[in-house]
Amino acid sequence: QVKLVESGGGSVQSGGSLTLSCEASGLTYNSYCMGWFRQAPGKEREGIGNLDPDGTTEYADSVKGRFAIAQDNTRSTWYLIMRDLKVEDTAIYYCASAIGRLYGGAQLLRLSYQYWGQGTQVTVSS
Repeated sequence: QVKLVESGGGSVQSGGSLTLSCEASGLTYNSYCMGWFRQAPGKEREGIGNLDPDGTTEYADSVKGRFAIAQDNTRSTWYLIMRDLKVEDTAIYYCASAIGRLYGGAQLLRLSYQYWGQGTQVTVSS
């Protein structure tokens, strides 16, 4: 059974940094990718980043240059490294996993992912 658990959320001032973790278990597939999503109050859940099995990353324009995805050597923990945070980054952040590799814009689509974590709150104040 696949299980994803996010941690590291919290409150930070605008311009600050925060790193979220996603600990994965039960991922027995040979190839899978990891995505990060967020959902602000009253808004749709949006994809903000993806890490492919070969290490290729894809980011939404809203976070490009400020956020980065990394993984540990065992590929069991993924990180969302966030810097220069803005008030509009306030949201619940989710990690998700998809079997195989995603192409052609699917990397940031919610429906592309089969497994989800429970989410962690990030609040950025001015």
